[in-house]
Amino acid sequence: MDPVFKALADPTRRLLLDRLREHNGQTLSELCEHLDMARQSATQHLDVLVRADLVTVVRRGRERLHYLNPTPIHEIEERWISEFDRPRLQAISAIKHQAEEYAMTDTLTSVPTYVYVTYIRASAEQVWRALTDADLTARYWGHDNVSDWRAGSTWEHRRADGSDVVDVVGKVVETDPPTRLVITFDDVPDAESPREPSLVTFLVEPHQDIVRLTVTHENFPNREMFEGVSRGWPAVLANLKSLLETGEVLPQAPWEMSDAHA
Repeated sequence: MDPVFKALADPTRRLLLDRLREHNGQTLSELCEHLDMARQSATQHLDVLVRADLVTVVRRGRERLHYLNPTPIHEIEERWISEFDRPRLQAISAIKHQAEEYAMTDTLTSVPTYVYVTYIRASAEQVWRALTDADLTARYWGHDNVSDWRAGSTWEHRRADGSDVVDVVGKVVETDPPTRLVITFDDVPDAESPREPSLVTFLVEPHQDIVRLTVTHENFPNREMFEGVSRGWPAVLANLKSLLETGEVLPQAPWEMSDAHA
């Protein structure tokens, strides 16, 4: 955790993290607009944050988009905040946020993009198969992800309990095995008033015996879906990581934990 504390010790780097918290997925130029410093200095600060895994860079064409990665800070919380303290701190935080919402005069008009990064001891081919093989997704997700995974094809997220209920549908936008998969994500396929689906990008980056898996979920129709995805993706990907590294999923379904321990 030394790189994390070193990165957080500098007020400029904390300001950069605040800027990304307010608006995730910014380019270097966008971040520099809010800083009274040269572009080169901002780049050096961002490099420190990237090495500490507090910021993740996602390439989109010629652009490099910067996203806040909350995982290291969450690990600090888990290490130094006890189970006894957590409910009390959550209650205090809820009161603070509610008071701040009442004090706000402007209404939020956009929903942020969600980005999650995890490191898995596996090959890129193994991770790709885990994302696209229906039998494997049934094990760690409880759903069969069904498609031929060709660009333009449809995909379905079917319950693996024998009911064959489809909870999510979408289309394969882009596929480049075993490193990149882009799909649309519609969690209300039978709604009377159809809405524009959100977009999910899986980026698999191999490095020797491990891979970095980055999941980017964007174009949310509302904040309710964003909050649901923010709870759901970490649980699903933790189960995937366990399956690939140990051969078994976690002993309990991780997505049930947030409700049981709220």
